[in-house]
Amino acid sequence: MTRRLVRRWVTRDERGDVPGWVLVTVMSAGLCAALYGLADDQLQQMLSDALGKVR
Repeated sequence: MTRRLVRRWVTRDERGDVPGWVLVTVMSAGLCAALYGLADDQLQQMLSDALGKVR
């Protein structure tokens, strides 16, 4: 039993396995880029309105 577990641990190959946090980061960046691409004009208008009210 122990020998089998050690053999499985030693021969375990994780190359090519993408960790979950990498997928979450890439998907979040893609979502932000897509939203910015769709709402660029509206976001700029909101920012300029907010800055105009502060002055």
